[in-house]
Amino acid sequence: MVTFKTRISKISKTKGYVILANDYDHSVKNLETRTIQNIKNLHPFLCAIKLNFHLLLPLSSTQIKKINKTSHKFGLQTIADIKLNDIGNTNKITAETLWDLGFDAIIVNPIMGYDSLKNLVRLSHKNEKGIITLCHMSAPEAKLSYDMEIKMKKKQQLYQLFLDWAIKAKVDGIVVGATFPKIISYCNKKAGNKLSIFSPGVGTQGGKAEEVISAGSDYLIVGRTILNSKNPREVAEDLQLKSFRK
Repeated sequence: MVTFKTRISKISKTKGYVILANDYDHSVKNLETRTIQNIKNLHPFLCAIKLNFHLLLPLSSTQIKKINKTSHKFGLQTIADIKLNDIGNTNKITAETLWDLGFDAIIVNPIMGYDSLKNLVRLSHKNEKGIITLCHMSAPEAKLSYDMEIKMKKKQQLYQLFLDWAIKAKVDGIVVGATFPKIISYCNKKAGNKLSIFSPGVGTQGGKAEEVISAGSDYLIVGRTILNSKNPREVAEDLQLKSFRK
């Protein structure tokens, strides 16, 4: 049995720890063609590609399957970033549909509750797929929710509860924004090698690759910094080199 965590780790050892967030908005035409061009052009510097909910919606199942097949052909893992959060049966059907479309991992929202999360992780691992949970997002307003103090058995901030659940449920990784390096460091120290840390927000949102890698991030999720640059290959290669220094 080869898990998602094992697959992406093996790829990263030679290709680096950069994940392309291929998250174009609706003003971009020919989404399938542009995405496949990105895979062919940038794959030497990537370990995976992430497709957000808003990019998936306009595409047909045939187009999504072609994107995933192309990604795998060029040695990349694929992540469906839909922040899944629902009742158990909906989670199951959604996950199975995404797997049928060719995805290797899904980003989910742990607000669904620990038991639902645990069941989804078990189902995913049974099918050699991965689950990555939100812990603390990269946008500035994330502090309003993820830093919120809650009280269950003890007082803690919401992201701390999400981290505890992630460790306990044995998820493959957590999302912690590159704009919050102190929280990355906290999560890294507490989780150790039990899960990987995926950090979006490098570049355009203000996160610094060297800083978050030093803090303990395993993977850099980068979108606009690469996609909107004059030379995407050059930017991707530079980030790849920085990622090898972790």
